Parts: sequence; structure tokens; C-alpha cells
Amino acid sequence: MRFSVLKRQAAAILISLTLGAPVLAQDLFAPRVYVNDRAITTYEVEQRALFLRVLRAPGNPEEEALKALIEDRLRQTEAERLGLKLSEKDLTAGLTEFASRANLSADEFTAELGKAGIAPETFRDFVAAGVLWRQVVRAKFLGQVPISENDIDRAMEAATRPKALQVLVSELVIPAPEGKEEAALAQAQDLSDTLSGESAFAAAARRYSASATAGAGGRLDWLPLANLPAAIGQKILALDAGEVSDPIAVPGAVVLFLLRDVAEDKTAEPISVSVEWVEFLVPDDAAEIARLRARADDCDMLQGEAKGLPEDRMTLTKAGMEAVPNDVALELAKLDPGETSVALTRGGYRRMLMLCSREPVLEPMPTRDQIREQVINQKLEGMAEGYLEELRSAAIIREP
Repeated sequence: MRFSVLKRQAAAILISLTLGAPVLAQDLFAPRVYVNDRAITTYEVEQRALFLRVLRAPGNPEEEALKALIEDRLRQTEAERLGLKLSEKDLTAGLTEFASRANLSADEFTAELGKAGIAPETFRDFVAAGVLWRQVVRAKFLGQVPISENDIDRAMEAATRPKALQVLVSELVIPAPEGKEEAALAQAQDLSDTLSGESAFAAAARRYSASATAGAGGRLDWLPLANLPAAIGQKILALDAGEVSDPIAVPGAVVLFLLRDVAEDKTAEPISVSVEWVEFLVPDDAAEIARLRARADDCDMLQGEAKGLPEDRMTLTKAGMEAVPNDVALELAKLDPGETSVALTRGGYRRMLMLCSREPVLEPMPTRDQIREQVINQKLEGMAEGYLEELRSAAIIREP
């Protein structure tokens, strides 16, 4: 059970390919769709879908692959319009950084993908589009990003004293099923803009939230800031008491937070946190979930319950908080070791998450320039979404 998620998924997909991979159709390299007269082939869509399966990305792999490739073509076209080209050095750095999330080198990551039938060019193109897009966004918006010294001060406080802070928040989780993400985001934005104060937020949580905390008005107990993903923790810390956050998109949902209080201890050492957890895909059956919780008090015992099941039903992962998917991180933040959450779902299963351990990781204190860069990147991310939507609206996207 000590394999990485990537290796488990690659192995499972390799088996399926070996047992019965279909013969490539003659039209595999025919255009599937055109984006401003730039073709996307069926082969590209199938390769990207296979890549997304290995990454365990949310949503329908084929639909998400086509959507992502259309966005990549829009990004590439805009980069060409601005005269921007990706250097081999920048691409190599991007490949290395992405592979490091699985604790692998770029060559090792590419080799693992190859075992699942994924061509090296698929990984290369995926990373290249993302790196080039970041350069496009910076070229267009960098001079328009307002950064105050107060922004830097607050971000420095969040980054350098995570253990020193605990936050008392309420949550409101709006489901965002496949195909309805924009409606969920719009609803969340409307609530964020109109809700004011804990009483109004609690009433909205009872009415709209899909979280188990809905009946309590979304109220959570004290959470150490270090238990949360840094980007989410900083957004919460930037709030005043009674203020509601901007919508935070996670796979399958959009989350709002209301800050109720912050506790400080200026003597604590600056740390970050790594977590180890088990994810077990279990039937969406209350009796079976209760049985598993009664039989398994720790991760070793829970792993024993997966004997005889396909390998991809259970995974054991250890990662720094910055590498944990936001939906998983938000659930793990609420748990103590040995406790479980079944709030998330995938493919008809409940995702039983059990926290195995949470460990502090000492890191060098970031410089003010590094913090400034982080704040700029966070603001650019918001601008990039609107920028891409403008390109999509202006594009001619058609099937052959």
C-alpha cells in the first residue's frame, strides 16, 4: 500500500490496456474539433483523457480532455499573437516541477506514464501549455496588479507564523456537479456578495450547504491554520470577523467561509505541515461505512479491509499541504489521526478519507520578495480566468 497514487493508477491502466486494448481506428489522427482553424485530433483527446485518468482528475475524462485541449489552443494562439515563445529551459523546469509532485524526476514520471500508454508528447504538451499561459498572463496583466505593502505584511504573517494562528470559521459548501459548475459558482458569488454577519451566513448554510455542518449553520471548531492549504488559509486570514470569503472552487463543489475569530501566539515557531492519509473507495451505504469505522481505528487496520479488492480502490499518500488537492485538504483539516471523512464521492463510491498522521516540516523563512511574488501570482490567477473566458467567447470552435 506504499505506492504513490500515480504508480497505482498507471499500473491499473496498463493492465487494462494489456488485456484488451482496441486497435487504433484509421481516423484516430483525423480532426475532432477546430479552434480558430487549429485542429485537435481524436488521438490528442484520447491521450489527454488517459492522462487525466492517471492524475485522477475530477469529471468525465473525455469531456474534460476536450475542454482542456480547446483551452490550450486558445492559449497557444494568444501567445503567438503576443510574440511569446517557450524556451527549452522554461519547459524543462515546468516538467521537473510537475513530476516532483509525485516525488519523481521528469524522466521517471514520463516512464511511468509510458506504462499506461501515454506518449511523452502528451505530458510535454500539457505542461508547455500551462507554462506558456503563465507567461502570457504576466505579459498582459503584470503592470495592472495592485500590490500594497499591507498586502505583503498580511501575507508574510500568514506564511511565517502558520502554527501561531488558529481560525474559527463557518463553511458553506455548494455542490457543483459536472456540467453545473458555472451555476454553482454564480450562486456562491451571489451569496458572497450579499451575506453579512454570522447569523445570515448560518441561515444560508442551513438552506444551501451540502456539508455535514449545515445543520449547525456551517460552524466548525478551531482549525490550526497550518492544517489548511496555504492559498485557502491566506484567504481566510485576510477576512475580518463576520466577513465572507470569495468563492473557492474545489472538485465537485464551491466553498464559502465566514471568519468568526482568530487566535494568535506570537512565540510559536514558523512551520508547515505534511500529511499522510488513506483514501478508500467504499459503497455509498451507511451500514457498510459504519462497519468499516467500527473495525478500523487506524490506517493499518483500514488498509486491511481492502484485501482482495482492486488496487485502485485504496491508496496511501503522504504529501506536503501545498500538494494536497483542496477538496481533500479541507476534509483532512477537520480530522485527527484515525478519524475519517466520507463527505466526498467519486464514480458512485464514497471516498473514505482517514488521516494517518500530520507532521510539522521546518522550512526557511520566505523573503519579502518571495511573498510579493506569491501575492502577485494569486491575483494573476483571478485575472487569467476572465482572460481565458474572453478568448473562448471570441473563438470559432467547430466540428469538422
